[in-house]
Amino acid sequence: MDGKSIYTCFGVRVLVCPYHLGGLKDLTTVYDVPPNDLIAAVAQELKTSGKVQPPEWAAYVKTGVHREMPPMNPDWWFVRCASLLRRIYIDGPVGVSRLRSYYGGKQRRPVRTPSFAKGSGSIVREALQQLEKAGYVKKAKRGRLMTPEGQAFLDDMSYKIKIDIRESAAEAIESAS
Repeated sequence: MDGKSIYTCFGVRVLVCPYHLGGLKDLTTVYDVPPNDLIAAVAQELKTSGKVQPPEWAAYVKTGVHREMPPMNPDWWFVRCASLLRRIYIDGPVGVSRLRSYYGGKQRRPVRTPSFAKGSGSIVREALQQLEKAGYVKKAKRGRLMTPEGQAFLDDMSYKIKIDIRESAAEAIESAS
């Protein structure tokens, strides 16, 4: 690793690099921050960067056969793309079928008992194609994988969220005393 080492110090993974000023750099990953905060921040970043755009049919489509109405959030496309990025980061090479199962849910049938229904494959495919074009995801032999750019993007966002959480906790402690 070119003279770099990773150590754990007080529960924080630290990269020790002799060439870096100070020698320490915090390695925050997706696993270290709350998922809701990460997905919201990544969705906002995807929206402002312009790398991902909702298709024209996104305003009218349901997210699966188990849903009765389209999503109420006008930015749901960016949230779904951010969630897909996190899912690919965590699950490794993952295909459309597994992602459809992840985004599925209980389908209510009038008299019969409810059963599981997969989510929309068209939404997953279109979002993955846009994330590939943005450079965050790449095709593998079986499914999709994160690119180094995508992993760095999610790790940077995780680091920013972790800093915000620390600052808000410090402010709360300061205001309480």
